[in-house]
Amino acid sequence: MNPDLLARMRDIHELDMDKVSWWPPAIGWWLLAMAVTGLLFLLWWGFRNLRAYPPGTWHRDARNQLLALKKLSRQLSPEQSLRELSELLRRIAVTRIGREQAAGLNGEDWLAWLQQQDPAQFSWQEKARILITVPYAPPGHVTVSQDQVIALINAALHWARYDRKLQS
Repeated sequence: MNPDLLARMRDIHELDMDKVSWWPPAIGWWLLAMAVTGLLFLLWWGFRNLRAYPPGTWHRDARNQLLALKKLSRQLSPEQSLRELSELLRRIAVTRIGREQAAGLNGEDWLAWLQQQDPAQFSWQEKARILITVPYAPPGHVTVSQDQVIALINAALHWARYDRKLQS
């Protein structure tokens, strides 16, 4: 062997573990952390959803029907969507307070009752006046925008979620 080559060779050195940093972690640890965070978020969201809308309750059924109407409202005319929404709100009111009390609510009294029972204080008497005119008007006599319908469905979703003690 060549003595110059042997002189240039160095012995193997061990790593000094005090100088090896544990930060930043390898990509696998980042992926694991993101997966665990995502799983915890999904568990929290699912638990929150189950608590707010227990299976087999009218809350879940009302929410599902309102969400289906919201999705379908893009295909229906605004007047048809308002007729469906008006019927759904009436059915929810009958479920909440009973047929005897809900049947007497119509016109301005109906809107006042909706506003009184809404925890979000949506202005039902101002913005939902079309609920008491459009379902009973001949087609094409009242102009309603799709945005108004979606705003009312969103307000109804929020209103239907709460089942607090209702004031008569």
